[in-house]
This record gives sequence, structure tokens and C-alpha cells, in this order.
Amino acid sequence: MKNFKGIFKFTSLAVYLTISLFNASLFGSEKPNVIVILADDLGYSDLSCYGREIETPIIDQLAMSGVRFTGFKNTSRCTPSRASLLNGRYSHSVGVGYMPTDQQKPGYRGQLSADALTIAEVLKPPGYRTGIVGKWHQTFIGKSKQQALFPLDRGFEYFYGT
Repeated sequence: MKNFKGIFKFTSLAVYLTISLFNASLFGSEKPNVIVILADDLGYSDLSCYGREIETPIIDQLAMSGVRFTGFKNTSRCTPSRASLLNGRYSHSVGVGYMPTDQQKPGYRGQLSADALTIAEVLKPPGYRTGIVGKWHQTFIGKSKQQALFPLDRGFEYFYGT
């Protein structure tokens, strides 16, 4: 049961990465670049590649030559949405049900669980270099009995942000 539970936890992220790595093998031995952009307070149809309210020609070029998310669900809050994007799991299941404060409840620990692999931790073994720029907001603020985990603790080699 324990092995099944562990496998189930990482299924969505593993499937996505497997497809990405498989697609790379179709184009030769070169690995594709992976760029994930998360913008706070941006609606689904705000970018021109999703509906044209704002002209975004560079992002449109990236979207045409890459993969676009068309079914990602957010929580209307930046911190939990970021948690889901970083590991492919529902934010409450990884301790980030709200903002980064430890409320001493399983779904509200204010920090991305140590057992929830990040995309950086998955991409590192096959040789990818990883970095993150901008808001992290996956480590609790204030008092907690947890060990604080920051981007460099979660597989990222480079971090510039808050």
C-alpha cells in the first residue's frame, strides 16, 4: 500500500515529464528547454495566445513552438496555485492550502511538503539545469516547528527573488 500511495502522489507530474522527455527523443538526443511562466493576477484570456486582450507576440511565439496549459486549475490565490504548478498535485495535499503561514493543520502548513517533489527535483537527475526567478512563497513565514525549505533546498540551482 505504501508503494502504491507514493506512486500515486507523483503521477501527474511524472506523466507530464515522461511525455516531455519522450518528445525530446523524437527530435534526437538533445533535451528540450523547459520554461514555465506563472503570472499573478493574469486571466486565462489576457494573453493573445489564449484570446487576445493583450498583445504578447514573444509569449505567442513560445506558445506556438511549445506546450501550453489548457486545463490547469488555480485556487484564486498565488501561493497555493504556485504549489500545484511546482509539483503537479492539489495544493492542500502538499501543505499549501492558503498563504505561507503554518496553521498547524495538514493542508495548511504554509510550506510545500518535503515529500512533494518539485519539477526541479525531477528534472535534475536527467541533467537539466534549474532556476527560478520571482516569488517563491512556498516557505512558511513566522513560527513553525518545520525546517524552512527554500528554492535551493528544493532542487533549484539558481534563485533570484522573494
